[in-house]
Amino acid sequence: MLEFMPIILFAVICIVLMFGFPVALSLAGTALLFAGMGLGLEAIGIDANFDSGYLAALPNRLYGIMTNQTLLAVPLFVLMGVLLEKSKVAETLLDAMALLFGAMRGGLGISVTLVGMLMAASTGIVGATVVTMGLMSLPTMLKRGYSTSLATGTICATGTLGQIIPPSIALVLLGDVLSSAYQQAQLDMGIFSPKTVSVGDLFMGALVPGLLLVVMYMIYVALVAWLRPHMAPAADREELMAELGHTSGIGMLLLKGLVPPVVLIVAVLGSILSGFATPTEASAVGAFGALVLALAYRQLDWATLKDVLRSTTHVTTMVFLILIGAALFSLVFRAYGGEHMVTELFEGMPGGVVGATIIVMLVIFLLGFILDFIEITFVVVPIVGPILLAMGLDPIWLGIMIAINLQTSFLTPPFGFALFYLRGVAPPSVSTSAIYRGVIPFILMQLGMLLMLSFFPQLATWLPSQF
Repeated sequence: MLEFMPIILFAVICIVLMFGFPVALSLAGTALLFAGMGLGLEAIGIDANFDSGYLAALPNRLYGIMTNQTLLAVPLFVLMGVLLEKSKVAETLLDAMALLFGAMRGGLGISVTLVGMLMAASTGIVGATVVTMGLMSLPTMLKRGYSTSLATGTICATGTLGQIIPPSIALVLLGDVLSSAYQQAQLDMGIFSPKTVSVGDLFMGALVPGLLLVVMYMIYVALVAWLRPHMAPAADREELMAELGHTSGIGMLLLKGLVPPVVLIVAVLGSILSGFATPTEASAVGAFGALVLALAYRQLDWATLKDVLRSTTHVTTMVFLILIGAALFSLVFRAYGGEHMVTELFEGMPGGVVGATIIVMLVIFLLGFILDFIEITFVVVPIVGPILLAMGLDPIWLGIMIAINLQTSFLTPPFGFALFYLRGVAPPSVSTSAIYRGVIPFILMQLGMLLMLSFFPQLATWLPSQF
């Protein structure tokens, strides 16, 4: 029984999280409980296979988290996203795209996908994109005769693009975890001058798969509109213009809505890809640019600024508390010999590295039904990452595979957060079952992208290799 303590610890954590307790406190509290059990059993002479020396590393771990330069990008990217949400850039852009494409069948769905892509590249916050799109585009799509499942599925799926299209907070967190895992894997292999993998590498690796997902979404909407015209009918441009309340032309709307976010995206991503700035420095550029945009659109006053700062502090505090809880869980898991257990399991698995990778991806996909991406990133990836990387996997390819897999966690019922976000702003006439049905094709497309990356890893590794 005691030799299975790492598995029991992991199972108990999952059960506690399913009951809805705060993530950070669940991770830390359960880990402390099991650490106390291990120390207690050792004190009464029972060998619990618990190495209490790991707990001595906790202060250094916490200090490392709080002084981590990479993680400084988290509050700055969150600040940028919240400021852009308040500046109503997306509202103008969505109206312009709707007028541009609305006259063709499936045009409104394609408009939502394109705007979602730009929002993802501007904010990187899934909740903000889904809520904004749900409030602005869902009523128009339903009024124009769109199928409820197609409309809701498109909005939810495009909202999750913020997970994979940089600058993504998920990639920042994943990059930090994978960087540590990669260095640990190389040290375990006897390489004492280890190479590093950075958040910028993951940003570059995610660009091609992210854009391919956008293309797949648009092709799907266009095919549905072609094969079943009643599900995505064309809209009359004059009626749409009157309904949206715009008297200016499409060109002026596009100029007002498209240029500002594109300039900001180029400033942030361009500075990273060109090597002028690290992701942390680029996040500061993005936050300042979003502040300038909010002022230019006259959407920033003291009350809004206080709201923005409060939201940013709330998200940042949540992320760092989860990091601290995950660090404690990781140490207790290793103290019980969990790392050696997982290593032996992977090494004895049929199929070698391929079999181990398939199992890890399947476990992450299934955990996405019940856990949030932050929990999976900080709990699962530090356990399996060093082992898979020591087996010879490319860290950038593995990072993008995990990121796309985690993206599905926002869409998979029953706890897909994108589904909750849209349910909260959708009209009562939209049933929850329709939302669930709508996201299924997009989940399959994301799984299809995982298969493409499996057979063609260059999709993720080519662009970073060019830089």
